[in-house]
Amino acid sequence: MVGSRVVARHRLPSPDPATGATLTDVVGDLVAADAEFLTVATRLGDIRVARADLTALKVIPPRPARSGAPHLAISVEDLQRVMLPAWGAVERGVLGDWRLRAAAGFTQRGNSVVPVGSPGLPLTTAVERVEAWYAARGLPARFAVAGPAGFEPDEDPLGAVLLGGGYTVGSRTLNLTAPTATVAGADPGGPAVTISADLTPEWLTAYRRSRATLPETTERVLRDGEHVAFGAIAPGGGLSQTLGLRDRDAAGTTPVCLARLAIGDGWAGVGAVWTDPAYRRRGLAAHLTARLAAYAKDAGVDLVHLQVESDNAAALSLYRAMGFATHSAYAYLTAPQSMAP
Repeated sequence: MVGSRVVARHRLPSPDPATGATLTDVVGDLVAADAEFLTVATRLGDIRVARADLTALKVIPPRPARSGAPHLAISVEDLQRVMLPAWGAVERGVLGDWRLRAAAGFTQRGNSVVPVGSPGLPLTTAVERVEAWYAARGLPARFAVAGPAGFEPDEDPLGAVLLGGGYTVGSRTLNLTAPTATVAGADPGGPAVTISADLTPEWLTAYRRSRATLPETTERVLRDGEHVAFGAIAPGGGLSQTLGLRDRDAAGTTPVCLARLAIGDGWAGVGAVWTDPAYRRRGLAAHLTARLAAYAKDAGVDLVHLQVESDNAAALSLYRAMGFATHSAYAYLTAPQSMAP
């Protein structure tokens, strides 16, 4: 939690003479924590809060960088940071402010650098360090270079260095954001939804239908996170009746629609959304996404993000209809094969 923006509610030594209040809030960045004290960096300087006086501690989104709706007011770099807890990894590393992730090659997000802030080194040297880190793990270096929607990687100083070194651009992706209340309110309705903190064998079986997976590694990545939930719609629970299907067996337990939710830094991240091809175009993904947004809202989280590849027109149409807006974009820049181990 150190490094997150927080609200620390704590008891006052004596009631406030003007209001009679016995509690007060400290808002700022949590910069240190030990067994006795929390240190919060506020606009008025660092404030120490004794754990013995603490009554509540909540992670909240980073301070807005521009005017507008909260889900759009966050800066591009801060949103990249916010998204970090939303997808797991097996191993993590740091280089200055940069965050490195590795997961034996399972997913691009789980095997890439989030290069926000400063690496503490000249860019060319930092890139060499990153390449060595991934080479030691048998992986090519990959950077998630972000910018405003429509940006080109060569417009970014790091992107220009990477492209000059032979890196290739792939998987251009849009970051979509929305208030959880808006998405929850766009629920078209549908069959029963289950949301669980446990990664069940049935959920995993369905997930393996959606993409190539790696035994054990996939499970570790999916479970990684402080607050993770797995949403699913399975046969039964009125599915066939709701959809008017007559040719499908409603007795199975393997989900026909699933998604994963991860909460961190005051935001909820939706990912791994998939629907069985036989059940598509029936509103299941929208229904499940809305229910996960409602779950996040009930947990006290007001903002949600998800990522969609920029050429996935069907998904973009779905999520925009639910109230998501394009915030920013990123692309993966991957080292040439000649540099791979």
